[in-house]
Amino acid sequence: MNSTAAIKTRLTLVSFLQFFVWGAWLTTIGTYCTDGKGWTFPQFGAIFSTLALSSILMPSIIGIIADKWMRAEKLYGILHLVYGAFMLLIPNISALQGAFPALQNMAEYELLYWIVFGGMLAYMPTISLSNSVSYRILKMNQLEVQKDFPPIRVWGTIGFIAAMWLTNLSGSKATADQFYIAGAGALLLGLYAFTLPACLPQGKTNEKKSVFSQLGLDAFQLFANYRMALFFVFSILLGAALQLSNMYGDTYLSSFPKGTLVEKYSTIIYSISQVSETIFILTIPFFLKRFGIKNVMLFALFAWVLRYGFFAYGDTTFGLPLIVLSCFVYGMAFDFFLISGSMFVESNTDSSIRSSAQGLFIMMTNGIGAYIGTVASSYLIGKYYILPDGQTNWNGAWLLFAGYALVVAVLFMILFREKRQAA
Repeated sequence: MNSTAAIKTRLTLVSFLQFFVWGAWLTTIGTYCTDGKGWTFPQFGAIFSTLALSSILMPSIIGIIADKWMRAEKLYGILHLVYGAFMLLIPNISALQGAFPALQNMAEYELLYWIVFGGMLAYMPTISLSNSVSYRILKMNQLEVQKDFPPIRVWGTIGFIAAMWLTNLSGSKATADQFYIAGAGALLLGLYAFTLPACLPQGKTNEKKSVFSQLGLDAFQLFANYRMALFFVFSILLGAALQLSNMYGDTYLSSFPKGTLVEKYSTIIYSISQVSETIFILTIPFFLKRFGIKNVMLFALFAWVLRYGFFAYGDTTFGLPLIVLSCFVYGMAFDFFLISGSMFVESNTDSSIRSSAQGLFIMMTNGIGAYIGTVASSYLIGKYYILPDGQTNWNGAWLLFAGYALVVAVLFMILFREKRQAA
């Protein structure tokens, strides 16, 4: 194997493990909390909200450390070792409480909240850091990022799917064993990262920047522009819907009658969503050229309506086909707004704040928006959609989410005006 192929193979393994260690539990932690433990939806929602909080707090800080003070691949490895350690604590919460008397007064879900939060503070910045490390190594080996990175990145989605399948087939979707899978993979990735080529910090430049600028906060000046401010508002509104599928999808499918195909292989069926994601990524250039950025983002918003609408009737006679259709449209719903939205930011911001603006876009969607959606949805389900017998009225809950997505889509269609770019 020549050196070029070896570098691509090594980065492919990094991409695979990066999302494998997340996919092992992201879509099944809801089943673990609500079915395996019997906790309430607000309790589970609080735990899941740590993903959004970590997305707000950590990526910019870690980015500065990697740029200024520490080799990026070593920082990446340390973060995964920390993340893996937190994941391995989860199946051993009882032992942890026994070893530390001060923890015995904490409820198990409260302790789980802080452990997951600690793990997410370490993991969430590695998503962008893994891209940065890959870009640096590709450039050091005279490879083209735009040409060579996408085939590497697609293995991240494959890793996510593989972890979902392993969690399902090993019988771990409602047990703490899913965190053993994630923890072991993270420790392996953390150690492997130390063997990657050195990504030295860029060091200080002659340009003086304020702490405000270094943290990427100078992009907030974009809110003075009405069109950009409106775009970021809709990014928050969409972000509120982004994680609802991951929060409740497997829990919903696992609530089907015991022994049925959907209940038994819920996580595998749900992984069709990730397969769809890889397919729709490839269609984005065609759709952008044919319909333009605004319409592509609008397609994504209406796809979220279909995503949740199909789920709402997944327990009917035609349930399985509707569930499969829901998983299929997920690719359009997820990719078309996030990727075309990123391109919108790229083409509508000054080069001096472009990176900061991209970070702001992610903060609005995966951070603030996701946090609002996580907390609000878990409260609404817990208060209005739990039946007297303790079962969840999933039909009503999914229709609520579909209605919300429809309102956002219609408002976006009416209010948002996208400037036509010169040919």
